[in-house]
Amino acid sequence: MVVQLIPFGLLFFASSMVSLTVEAAVLGGYGGARLATAITPTFAITLFASLLMLVLGFLVGYFELYVFDRLFTRCSFGRKVVYKLLLYLVFIHLVVILSFPVAAGMELHTTVWDRQVWSKMGVYLASAAHLGTCVELGATIGLAIIYAQLSEHIGHATLLNYLSGKYHRPSTERRIFLFADMKSSTTIAERLGHQRYFELLQAYYTDLGSVIPACAGEVHEYIGDELVVTWPHAEGVYANNCLRCFFAMRDRLADRAAYYQKHFGLVPSFKAGLHCGAVTTGEIGVSKKQIVYTGDVLNATARIQGLCNGYGVDLLVSGALLRDLSIGPLTATALGTHELRGRQQTVDLFTVSRTPAARTTSQQLTQTATL
Repeated sequence: MVVQLIPFGLLFFASSMVSLTVEAAVLGGYGGARLATAITPTFAITLFASLLMLVLGFLVGYFELYVFDRLFTRCSFGRKVVYKLLLYLVFIHLVVILSFPVAAGMELHTTVWDRQVWSKMGVYLASAAHLGTCVELGATIGLAIIYAQLSEHIGHATLLNYLSGKYHRPSTERRIFLFADMKSSTTIAERLGHQRYFELLQAYYTDLGSVIPACAGEVHEYIGDELVVTWPHAEGVYANNCLRCFFAMRDRLADRAAYYQKHFGLVPSFKAGLHCGAVTTGEIGVSKKQIVYTGDVLNATARIQGLCNGYGVDLLVSGALLRDLSIGPLTATALGTHELRGRQQTVDLFTVSRTPAARTTSQQLTQTATL
């Protein structure tokens, strides 16, 4: 979670630096003509304002990614924008009312309760400077909303990679992939009908997606009723993130069983395959760019996931990946060697299970990762 909030903090911090620089230039250029309403940006005040904006950035990011997204999930885009604007209008004025007395007290070398501070604040609230501050904060929040929407649609890690140009030129890296396929999806679709089945998929992917970031994973794509999650190799093996992701997704569906039973008359479940290997990663496309992964590991992972029914298990993990993991309280069961369709090389297959105590430990790790 913290990593996802950093861009919001940096955006607000950069905005405060630009604003304070312009403020200092204006005050110096106009001989203090605005001193009755503005606060002279000394080093201490500048530091206070910058840290405040950094914290505000984290708060806005948190609300955008983890509160408003769920609160307005069933609202149209237009209604969502209106509701957010109203809430942020209140938020902006609260920030101004709470922070201005502190900064004014620092400038006047007195406490926030001093009559001079509140007199200055009264003049400020009725001035164009107050309007300018609101517009500045509003513009910064607008940029934060745009970033959040882009992050939601193309993925946080993918967006950062686009902005940094990491994959502008193809590069080779080791990655872990998880292919998760909904069980009996064809039967469910026939039973529910197209629209109800789509609503089920929306709820299903929303629930699965809510726990993936806590396991450091990123959704690569949705393919009908199949979900592809990926990790850089080091992040996927750290704290067994890739395995924890599978169990966290399964736990989430179990926790929401009553909801699914009530609204759809069934509880969805899935089977998954986990594998790792080298891929070439890069941007492709002209009118619509996308970061893609190419390599035998993707085809192999899909094949591994397809073998779950034959082995009667919900999870298959390749030996190549399992050797890099320290599964601790989990239990790995060898299922033998299998030759994947379309490949000459064989792969060792394992299934991994856990005890109730291991579930508790996994949930605690996931909750810690979200803080």
